[in-house]
Amino acid sequence: MLTESELLSKVKELGDVSKSDLVRSCGYVSTKKDGSERLNFTAFYEALLEAKGVSLGDGVGKGKGKGKGKGGRTLSYVATVQGNGNLLVGKAYTALLSLEPGDEFEIKLGRKQIRLIPAGSTDEDE
Repeated sequence: MLTESELLSKVKELGDVSKSDLVRSCGYVSTKKDGSERLNFTAFYEALLEAKGVSLGDGVGKGKGKGKGKGGRTLSYVATVQGNGNLLVGKAYTALLSLEPGDEFEIKLGRKQIRLIPAGSTDEDE
């Protein structure tokens, strides 16, 4: 996949070709499970915007700040108790804290609050 100045040059070189041909020519193609071709328009346009100096903000996760996450979504910092009684903390939040599978926390209950304290630390450490 072309990026930065190579991408801009290729887009300029190709001129008035179809959008599909443009995406394909710049290498934004993957193969589906059934062997057919999938054109990655979103990745292409994100790379094109970045090459033109348009920042899509700091993404969380895979892109390590390069805007590769869910476009337009922001963390609300609000959690809802699910129907089965579980309180889910999503991947975006655990990624912000660099948490890994297996990390342990002590649960401290306060008046109308829940605190998660990393195992082995004290309240004052946080």
